Amino acid sequence: MKKRILVTGGAGYIGSHTALALLQSGFEVVVLDNLCNASAESLKRVANLAGSVPIFVEGDVRNRALLDQLLAEYKVQAVLHFAGLKAVGESVGQPLRYYDNNVHGSQVLLQACADAGVFNFVFSSSATVYGEPAQMPISEACPVGQPTNPYGRSKLMVEDMLRDLSASDSRWRIAILRYFNPVGAHESGQIGEDPNGIPNNLLPYIAQVAVGKLSELAVFGSDYPTLDGTGVRDYIHVVDLAQGHLAALKALDTRFGAHVWNLGTGQGYSVLQIVRAFESASGRPVPYRVAPRRAGDIATCYANPAKATAELGWTAQRDLDSMMRDGWRWQAQNPKGYRG
Repeated sequence: MKKRILVTGGAGYIGSHTALALLQSGFEVVVLDNLCNASAESLKRVANLAGSVPIFVEGDVRNRALLDQLLAEYKVQAVLHFAGLKAVGESVGQPLRYYDNNVHGSQVLLQACADAGVFNFVFSSSATVYGEPAQMPISEACPVGQPTNPYGRSKLMVEDMLRDLSASDSRWRIAILRYFNPVGAHESGQIGEDPNGIPNNLLPYIAQVAVGKLSELAVFGSDYPTLDGTGVRDYIHVVDLAQGHLAALKALDTRFGAHVWNLGTGQGYSVLQIVRAFESASGRPVPYRVAPRRAGDIATCYANPAKATAELGWTAQRDLDSMMRDGWRWQAQNPKGYRG
């Protein structure tokens, strides 16, 4: 019998790529998404690529009655939890909205899972939980507790909730995956990142400038202590990230308790290095202007992914050129995203 997985936020960027990877690996997939920053069109394309259709339930993780109904009807055996708000800058201006969605939503979901007897849980966390790290690269042994923005604090609160939960009940098997910076798209060009309004993340912003949808890129800060003054991040291909979730899900078959893994490449690139790489991949210029630093941003952040390699057998496979090529293919084929 196929294992059935609930993917919250499964119509979104990372969720849709992971739903596809699950279907291609023989799982049955139930997607719960309120479509606040996603499109149901992504799941139609996932179904076309996979040759099998995910079950889609439109709704919110804060809706306990819906969760109870869904868990009872579909008898899921594990949950991959992506649902949540994710824009660092927006979280600074709207902290209560972030705590409501990300923290309260996770609490409602976990209570529903516990009551339904679903104890395998993979959580979409973030490298922002490390705050201003004292050393690079960042390993899982680095201290957490001082994120520089409400988004990061909301992720850390959920991590703490999960650790407390696993300590209180030995039936829980929990994977906490700390992402670095997901970019790129599926190589088919059929699914990718499609943010509402002006993008908050670098790659879709660059891609929309290259395709002519936006006039120029805003580079937030050029006076960081980095090689060219712009922020340095660890960019990971979204398909590699999806494969990391499958590896973590498999690892939970033999691991009780809560476990933390970084998912990154171990290589940092500056904003201007990314701009040049995208120009090379697309053959299009990406004009930019320097803007003031954003509240909550740090200078440098890249992973030590050795623990995931050792314990999950997972390593990022796709290089920067692949990330840029696949990101450009998605944008060029879908200049208006899923809307046409």
